[in-house]
Amino acid sequence: MRIGIYPGSFDPVTKGHQDVIDRSVKLFDKVIVGVLKNNQKNHLFTEEERVDMLNAVTKKYDQVEVIPFEGLLVDFLKEYKADAIIRGLRDVTDFNYEIQLAQVNKILSNNIDTIFFTTDSSYVNVSSSIVKEIASYGGDISRFVDGAIIDKVYKKLGVNYGK
Repeated sequence: MRIGIYPGSFDPVTKGHQDVIDRSVKLFDKVIVGVLKNNQKNHLFTEEERVDMLNAVTKKYDQVEVIPFEGLLVDFLKEYKADAIIRGLRDVTDFNYEIQLAQVNKILSNNIDTIFFTTDSSYVNVSSSIVKEIASYGGDISRFVDGAIIDKVYKKLGVNYGK
């Protein structure tokens, strides 16, 4: 069984993240979405909320499992006997950062490869931070996040918005 792990904070999950998941399920028998618990980041959503949102947007896939984790990514991969790390690339800045991480992960565990998906052009400028900023001003985020989580984003930010 080929297992890929797609790690991230997903605060909140965007359609860009979903695109990477949609494409990953075509290559792997199982895709584990690893929700990073990072105490150094100020997440808007709790770990449990991020897991719930990811479960809501991936429920159409039997082979996707959402699991929170902390610590080294290579240890998480070893624990689940994963074959590869899955990452999305929006631009050159992402590439420069991600290639460094991929090389370090390869040093830490020679058996681990990283698979990069270039972002669909419709999501190249979409990030969780941008979604939160637009939503904080009551802007329309429906083009950037799944309908299943739109209300959760506005509610968490305490924003009333016109539907």
